[in-house]
Amino acid sequence: MIEIDIEVGRRIRERRTTLGMSQTELGRLAGVKFQQIQKYETGANRVSASRLYTIAAALGVPVSHFFERVPAGDAPLPSGPGEELLQDARAVRLVRNYMRLPDDQKKVVLDMVMSMSKRIEESQEAAVET
Repeated sequence: MIEIDIEVGRRIRERRTTLGMSQTELGRLAGVKFQQIQKYETGANRVSASRLYTIAAALGVPVSHFFERVPAGDAPLPSGPGEELLQDARAVRLVRNYMRLPDDQKKVVLDMVMSMSKRIEESQEAAVET
């Protein structure tokens, strides 16, 4: 497998799961079976330019979306906390549902999560001091 094919597949999967779309649904929109979408997403099969164009349209993004994290030359592909977040199905569901909330409810949820996180941090600091 070639690193760029893996990255393009990862970006397809990220966008599809963010939209809450199944592999079957994306395959139908792209004119392929869901098994082919699986192969694209793992990088096992390379996505042709015309198929990538169709997939981008189905996912509502420009083709360039799939290459945003691809550095020039032979530099390694970046990774970070965002990549880990997208691998956690619960986090993806949380963010997807959070985005559906009205702004006033988003603030309440964010305040609650920050408060919970602060309490955990304080209890961990207290445990270290003892």
